[in-house]
Amino acid sequence: MLALTELGQRLRQERESKGLSLEDLQKLTKIQKRYLLGIEEGNYEVMPGKFYVRAFIKQYCEAIGLDTDAIFEEYKSDIPSTQTEDMPQQLSRVRSRKEIPQHTKGVSKAYDYLPTVLVVAGVVVVGIIIWVIAQNIVSDKNKEQANQEAPNSEVQQSNTQEETNETTAKNDNSKSEDEQSAADKKEQEKEKAEKEKEKEKAAKEKAEKEKAEKEKAEKEKKDSGKQEYKEVQKTGRSATYALSGTDAFNLEVTSTQADTWLDVKNGKGNAFFSSILKKGETKEFDLTKETEARVNIGYSPGVELKVNGKAVDLPFDASKQVRQVVTIQYQPAEAQ
Repeated sequence: MLALTELGQRLRQERESKGLSLEDLQKLTKIQKRYLLGIEEGNYEVMPGKFYVRAFIKQYCEAIGLDTDAIFEEYKSDIPSTQTEDMPQQLSRVRSRKEIPQHTKGVSKAYDYLPTVLVVAGVVVVGIIIWVIAQNIVSDKNKEQANQEAPNSEVQQSNTQEETNETTAKNDNSKSEDEQSAADKKEQEKEKAEKEKEKEKAAKEKAEKEKAEKEKAEKEKKDSGKQEYKEVQKTGRSATYALSGTDAFNLEVTSTQADTWLDVKNGKGNAFFSSILKKGETKEFDLTKETEARVNIGYSPGVELKVNGKAVDLPFDASKQVRQVVTIQYQPAEAQ
């Protein structure tokens, strides 16, 4: 194993402090595990090129929550420059005639006879198809002749069967009118009872739904008149917001597109969560007793934030700023 560079040691320590394995980091960055190991060991020879070294190191830093600009400045002696990137020697696979092995000449001669072989095969296939069609025509004629010569007993048998069916139908229709009437009445009463039951159920569900909607509307109206969430400052990839006019501070974070690194701490630096938030997973935090919360998002595309059940926008465009840090300062309504 190669000796770790200062940069490699720093990155590995930061990754292990987050509880991440190389497999976890591979899922987050989409970078192959052998390249991530090469970065930690300073073995840049395994990379496709110097440009990829810098790009992979940047993605590594963003995934574990490090400032890439500061890392590149601090360890610039460990990171190769891309100014003299060389063209891979085996980029082109085109070879001249002189490079083609002589043993392929025999194969070329075989290709000369290929058209003749294909023509002969085509003629054989066409002949087989014609023979099959002729056999089918002869078979159809024989069947038609046999049907014409069949005895009239089949027709007579068919007529007898029809007469039997008619007799059976008449016997079935001769069922007592009283029995039929009683059965119809019983069926109607059953259908009526089921309809009444369904009607009562629908009315009950409607009343419950209207009550729930009314209570929800009243609660939202009450909350909307108090809660205020406004931007205080914004710099780099960090932004600060002030939450006021409410006696609750509940934070909800959901990742909808991909796995992301999530770190949630209070103003004193105590961590509530510091790990990978899986795609489709939601984490909820009751921060009512805190005065400040810091939310560090490693991969912001597809991440949704809600404060007290209300969706709030991320401070920056996720397509331009992948990693974002949101600080929320909270002042309870009763303290105002």
